[in-house]
Amino acid sequence: MKLEDHDVSWNSPSENHHGSMPLGNGDIGLNVWMEPSGDLCFYIGKTDSWGDDSRLLKVGKVRIKFTPSPVSSDGEFSQTLKLKTGEIFISSAAGKSKTGIRIWVDANNPVIGVAVDSNIPLKAEAAIELWRTEHCLLPPQVSDIYRNCPDKDKMQFAEPDTLIENLEDGIGWYHHNEKSDSPAMTMEYQGIADAPSFNDPILHRTFGAVIKAGNATRLDERTLETAISEKQNICIYVLTEHPSSPALWLNSMLKTIREIEKQDYDLRWQAHTKWWNDFWNRSHIYISADDEQDAKAVAAVSRAYNLQRFINACGGRGRYPIKFNGSIFTVPPADAPLDADYRRWGGGYWWQNTRLPYIGMCASGDYDLMQSLFRMYFEDILPVCLHRTRKYFGHDGAYFPECMYHWGAVFSETYGWEAPFELREDPLQTSGWHKWEWVAGLELTFMMQDYYDHTKDEKFLKEILIPAAMAVITFFEQHYKTDDAGVMVMHPAMACETWWNCTDPMPELAGLYAVIDRLLGLSPALTTESQRKYWQDLKGILPELPLRDTEEGKAFAPAAKYEDKRNCENPELYAVFPFRRTAVGSPDLTPAINALKYRQDKGVFGWRQDDIFMAYLGLADQVEEAIIERAGNYDKNSRFPAFWGPNYDWVPDQDHGGVLIKTCQAMLMQEDMYSGKIYLLPAWPAHWNASFKLHAARNTVIEGVVSNGRLLDLKVFPETRRKDIIINSGFNSPAE
Repeated sequence: MKLEDHDVSWNSPSENHHGSMPLGNGDIGLNVWMEPSGDLCFYIGKTDSWGDDSRLLKVGKVRIKFTPSPVSSDGEFSQTLKLKTGEIFISSAAGKSKTGIRIWVDANNPVIGVAVDSNIPLKAEAAIELWRTEHCLLPPQVSDIYRNCPDKDKMQFAEPDTLIENLEDGIGWYHHNEKSDSPAMTMEYQGIADAPSFNDPILHRTFGAVIKAGNATRLDERTLETAISEKQNICIYVLTEHPSSPALWLNSMLKTIREIEKQDYDLRWQAHTKWWNDFWNRSHIYISADDEQDAKAVAAVSRAYNLQRFINACGGRGRYPIKFNGSIFTVPPADAPLDADYRRWGGGYWWQNTRLPYIGMCASGDYDLMQSLFRMYFEDILPVCLHRTRKYFGHDGAYFPECMYHWGAVFSETYGWEAPFELREDPLQTSGWHKWEWVAGLELTFMMQDYYDHTKDEKFLKEILIPAAMAVITFFEQHYKTDDAGVMVMHPAMACETWWNCTDPMPELAGLYAVIDRLLGLSPALTTESQRKYWQDLKGILPELPLRDTEEGKAFAPAAKYEDKRNCENPELYAVFPFRRTAVGSPDLTPAINALKYRQDKGVFGWRQDDIFMAYLGLADQVEEAIIERAGNYDKNSRFPAFWGPNYDWVPDQDHGGVLIKTCQAMLMQEDMYSGKIYLLPAWPAHWNASFKLHAARNTVIEGVVSNGRLLDLKVFPETRRKDIIINSGFNSPAE
């Protein structure tokens, strides 16, 4: 099996946007479809197109009409997403005409290309289709700034886009945030407006696009018509600038266009395809089965893995992290009169959801895709969290609230409208959801530790990782008191959002042990004696991981004390994942396996992580069934087979795909972060075949082929790491 086997091809046009394919360059994303009329349509999304309502908006929509139409009811048609080259190619035949259309988003420049090659002359008419045309009330979303505000005058409105007037040889539009009361209001209401790093990320943000084509005529402000020709080349340039004004934005846009037009088109295309080839050459997982009965289901898993990784790459290199609830590929829903800007849960970030598209990126070597996550949480939000901790509690360190806007304030409704910070006895949010849930900082630190272990980037370690780790663990050390025996008592606390008002929660405890042990494992040359003593002393006062009794012995528990259940997560298994305290290679898996067996809530869809737990515990039979079910669970209103959801979140559900990626990787390879051992095939079904290339700690790359229960062609780079590899005892040793 090879990458091209996972290309997605359709032999008929799509009725509407529910038949769209995703495409992108990491920052600019498209939903592309061709209608039966022959019109080519696409929505344009962008990772930083924040409206003044603090929602992540679409940039807009474009329709390209061809005359004569390249599509006929009795003609030939194919539309193919070509993964290897990051393009969509449409081939059609109508009567005597044969037309090929390539759509691509330049991997290295902010421009969308539509290149048309026909055997008969045709003309193209590119039109801007706006839906934000007037000031109007918005439908509510969960993380809206004024959600459930008692002041009924405080409502959120959509503001219109603006068409560019008198633009030479092109057409365009922009959205400019003339106002922004939301960031400043939330920060002031929550008592943290004086955070030293705070700058309003919404006010005067301007984004939009310009459409140009060779030898074209501007019919009006919305429409551009090309001359009749056998070849057409339409370019859509997309830009966000902050802070800016419409005039400054337009000047920057025109400068961007000139710089791109100076580049040779063919060389741009070659550089684009090189980027995508390099991306796919970093790593891969291709799965197959010899048995015909298994082959279809296994092929679906393989396709799901590769399509989700493609979607990550299309939306993962922008200024802000991937939105779990749709990324930049939302379209109007099928069952409600809503536009493409709407997404369930809104523009806010939930850490437990935000992390899931990122959890497999180290193993796939996609380190560049992780930068926006680190940038937002470390550069933008950590200073606010440090300030909030000092302001609220009078001590050092930082806690990361589960639910935050991208400037660091807690959701307005979550913080509560009862009173501003100055009038509260309890400075924390009034909502019980996430009130004492503080595992986010530990998970972020742990993810950064994986990144450092893989890359050995000492600058990252010293300037980002250690400062973040110190801030996070200092919060726990100073926030919770010790009992008479000198043991920390973590109360009040929460075990995720499922168990409220508990004591000594598993997620935070497992996270503290894991983070501290990895800090202590750093070379003494990279740390100080006082740091190591602090870490060791803090570890010494932590309580043991909580356990409970089951019919088959001890099992990990959600917390030492827990009674008030409100949701359906399994926090007891956080010792398995994400913190990997107990996994394949551990001396005793019993508490973890019992916790999995006796968990109250089960499922392999959306953000649920049962399949990851199964993989890390080496339960090949269970994870096989689970991952097949997950791979088949895509949105039935969507034509594209990796538009998951809506599940708990939205379409396309990035949590669902993120869990799928990590599960596949953990089935093939796991690492012991303390001993450096690498376990291959720890949860791999014996009747599945695979070709894989994955990344491990210490800049290690491992390639291999699994066939009929044998690991073949094992390659390890650097070769010195081969001694650290342990192959699942259920398989034969690598063939000579």
